Amino acid sequence: MPSQIQARLVLRWILSGEKPAPCLSRNPVNPCRNLGFSYRLNVTLPAHSSLTPKSLGSTSETCVTGQDARVSSTSAELKTRSIYVARSTEVDNNWLENRANRWYKAGSSPDDGAGHYAFQRLRQKWFTPRIAPKFKFVRGDKFYAIGSCFARGIEHALTGRGVAVESIAPEFAKLQPVNEEVTGLGFTNKYNTFSILNELRWALDPEAAFPLDSIFQVTESTWFDPHCTPTLELAGFSETLNRRALMQTVAKRVAHCRGLIITLGLVEVWRDCETDVYTNSTPIRSVLKPNPNRYEFHLTSFAENWDSLESIHGLLTRYGHPDLRIVITVSPVPLMATFSKMDVVVANTYGKSLLRTVAQEWAAAHENVDYFPSYEIVQNSDRSAVWETDLRHVKGAAVQHIMDLFLRKYLE
Repeated sequence: MPSQIQARLVLRWILSGEKPAPCLSRNPVNPCRNLGFSYRLNVTLPAHSSLTPKSLGSTSETCVTGQDARVSSTSAELKTRSIYVARSTEVDNNWLENRANRWYKAGSSPDDGAGHYAFQRLRQKWFTPRIAPKFKFVRGDKFYAIGSCFARGIEHALTGRGVAVESIAPEFAKLQPVNEEVTGLGFTNKYNTFSILNELRWALDPEAAFPLDSIFQVTESTWFDPHCTPTLELAGFSETLNRRALMQTVAKRVAHCRGLIITLGLVEVWRDCETDVYTNSTPIRSVLKPNPNRYEFHLTSFAENWDSLESIHGLLTRYGHPDLRIVITVSPVPLMATFSKMDVVVANTYGKSLLRTVAQEWAAAHENVDYFPSYEIVQNSDRSAVWETDLRHVKGAAVQHIMDLFLRKYLE
């Protein structure tokens, strides 16, 4: 049976001074407007180590036709499961073998640089977590990196060590970004699971057609593709289509790569209501004003992002490398701004926590997927060593530390 995730959203209204009423099933509601409700989301995930491709069908899985399709994974009540279950003997072995399993021990010096306790390791300049990879790569393997801007740093670190990275295509060198501080590769950033799935489907699935109507006109002579990142000068319709064709040409190369690195960035996304598809970037304000009903903002859920990742796995199982290995990580780069009602710091914590959790569960569900803790390395290293002054961008030395650890653990 294809891997599936389904859940039922149960809402409970609790009036002040009254006992909780029985749980009543409700239709899914806007997650930004659940004030006054407590909710429970029951999720059933596929069995561990399942490599069975998800059925793609004839309908685009990135389309979100109607509320039921958008939240199809919340349409039925199913059982829940733990992502790891062990008998006492295995737990005993974990306790003895895991030298990084303890936070603190009375009497231990906090300044012991060689200490094994977390309260000692977290005082060091660079946090170095214990990592036990599920698989290894060899230097002859080809890699493809897709995701947020942090993926670009990973690409450069890999190529600097002589590793072939197909997502750094020479064709992108001719692209001239508006901001001289970034390269043409910034044009390829994919900030959410939906846009990652979109790009891979349009490149690999012969039945998936790019929605041309989603490219919108900005001025009489310029157009914008919301499925790219707006780092380039706006261009005419023909040049915009050429850029789109270049993007898909390069994305097709993922099929020949044994290593895929996915970097998750955001849970705040926009949906084009006219073409019924999620976009990669925020719609341009000049387009929103005359077309206020064309786009809608989504603060997406665990279930929605899980469903996108499962669709990606099924797609790559069908069209990708026969021995594909996926490393998933979460970008430490925070939100620039939030479109929700939350404080940007709170909104960023919600988004990164959700993506961090879904990444862990996705890795636990598949033998050929592993989670790499780049997010934890940045968050738990010395702040002055890690962050630029904007507290958003990660310094080159920190990226170097992350990639040194990655290559030391994963590359034979």
